Amino acid sequence: MSIALAEKALADADLPKNLMVDCSHGNSAKQPELQPLVANDVVQQILEGNTSIIGIMLESHLHKGNQSIPDDLSQLKYGVSVTDACIDWSTTEELLRNMAERLKPVFSQRK
Repeated sequence: MSIALAEKALADADLPKNLMVDCSHGNSAKQPELQPLVANDVVQQILEGNTSIIGIMLESHLHKGNQSIPDDLSQLKYGVSVTDACIDWSTTEELLRNMAERLKPVFSQRK
C-alpha cells in the first residue's frame, strides 16, 4: 500500500514514479534481521509488474548489529555499526545474489 501511495503522490506532483525502498527503519521496524523479508517483498512486487521501484537501501556492515561509541575507543569492535543496527556482509551478499537471480528475467526484458 505504501508503494501505491508514494506512486500517487509522485503522479499528483507531476514527478517521475521512481521509488527507492528503504528496507530498514520503518519498513523493518528497525529490526535488521527483517530487511531480507522487506527486500524479498520488493522483488515480488517487481516480478508482479511494478516498474516504479528503481532500487532498495539496506543497513549493512561487515558484522551484524550495532554498538555505542565507548569512552575508550580501543573497545570498539571492528566492522560493527556505531549508528543503526545492520545485517552482516554474508547476509547482504546472499540477499543481493538471490535478488539478482530472481530479477534477471525482468531486467533482460527491459533492455
